[in-house]
Amino acid sequence: MLIAVYGVLALAATGRSVVQIMSNFHHAPIAYLLSALSAIVYIVATIALLRRSLRWYIVAWVTISFELAGVLVVGFLSIFDPQLFPSDTVWSLFGRGYLFVPLVLPALGMVWLATRGRPWVLAPPRERTGG
Repeated sequence: MLIAVYGVLALAATGRSVVQIMSNFHHAPIAYLLSALSAIVYIVATIALLRRSLRWYIVAWVTISFELAGVLVVGFLSIFDPQLFPSDTVWSLFGRGYLFVPLVLPALGMVWLATRGRPWVLAPPRERTGG
């Protein structure tokens, strides 16, 4: 379920950023580029959560940590200095436009990675053959 939500958010953020950049980029370039960045983060996080190797596990931690930092920083900045974001991003106001899913999702992703996402737990041990 968690991976499906990441996938949906990746599609939503990608769609939003493409429309924003193509239709009105000059109005709020920083906000629209942040939406595009969040889309890339969600896409990479979705792929990383689907993969079962140590490398992808690390990528998942990095992208989800970046996502959490992004939503917190942009969330606070959009409250305390709204002129920075004349148009909303995916992470504005802690993801209010997405029912605060961008705020909750990285915490759930980190819990999942810490408890079930470890590749050495997910992957069955390799058997030794021969002698």
